[in-house]
Amino acid sequence: MNRDQIIIRTSRIGILTNIILCIFKAIIGLITNSIAIVLDAVNNFSDALSSLITIVGTKLSTRAPDKKHPFGYGRVEYITSTVIAIIILYAGFTSFLESIKKILNPVIPEYTNTSLFILVVAVIVKVLIGTYFKKVGKSVNSDSLINSGQDALMDSLLSMATIVAAIIFLLTKVSTEAYLGLIISFIILKSGFDMLNHTMSQILGERVDASLSKEVKETINSMDGVYGAYDLVLNDYGPDRLLGSIHIEVPANMTAEKIDALTREITATVNEKHKVILSAIGIYALNTTDHDAIDIETEIRKYVNAQPHVEQCHGFYVDRPNKTIHFDMIIDFDTPNRQAIYERILNDLKKKYPDYTFSVILDTDFSD
Repeated sequence: MNRDQIIIRTSRIGILTNIILCIFKAIIGLITNSIAIVLDAVNNFSDALSSLITIVGTKLSTRAPDKKHPFGYGRVEYITSTVIAIIILYAGFTSFLESIKKILNPVIPEYTNTSLFILVVAVIVKVLIGTYFKKVGKSVNSDSLINSGQDALMDSLLSMATIVAAIIFLLTKVSTEAYLGLIISFIILKSGFDMLNHTMSQILGERVDASLSKEVKETINSMDGVYGAYDLVLNDYGPDRLLGSIHIEVPANMTAEKIDALTREITATVNEKHKVILSAIGIYALNTTDHDAIDIETEIRKYVNAQPHVEQCHGFYVDRPNKTIHFDMIIDFDTPNRQAIYERILNDLKKKYPDYTFSVILDTDFSD
């Protein structure tokens, strides 16, 4: 069973379970005049709707690439996650309004042993469903399933709070229903905002996972002929769909034929080991035979790397016949004025090597 089939099967289980819980809770809530239980039922309905949207999004995301969308439709899953977040926000806002109404116009609940028993069963079911969804979601890298699982676990806590309110009422005859509904509303709204923020961040484009970027670079650096791997840029076109580019350092005297064979090997190996498609591999020529050039490079590296806020310098090439020095420099994103630091370092190098022309790029820290 592939990833999409697993997500769809799990979502179907969620739809069936939440519809059953929604019906039972709605009946109990109406019979007992419990606003908290009714809102809990509404929350179950929104969960079922979320699972349905997950199924639709998963099926749309599997569409084959075409001329208009050559990278496929994987990002549809992020759009469906956004829709789910909006539904949760709507449910939270509706719950908030209903709770305010009940606070202003209170209704005395009427609990029964049967209603409490069903609520206890609902808590147990939600814990099992939530745990199952999160486990499956992590195994197939599905944010929609993970979010649904977290939402289900939160629902179990809310249902438990409803049971506590019922016990308080039975013991003291003090109704806390409407106020509990208000608390539930805020929790639902927070969940919706957190989910929306996470999905929007993915759509905007997040930094590639540090462990993945390090593993990819380690794989490339382990290959014969590669002296360094830098500037890894990965674009996310949906879960498990990463496409990007990287720069590698190779000896300046390596032939085009050998470079071609090396880059093909890198592309195939990275795709096989990490499921990452490298659409482009840039080449940095490295001084390996000119010892005077190597000495200059060593001195410059030592100086630049010692400067505050400088994270890395790479892509060195000293062209002694033409008196030019090339390299890229990465300065920390959090530095107040990266350009000022870049210019200071460059001016210091020009003073130290007045006979050379410098071509230094202020590079971007795309990945670890």
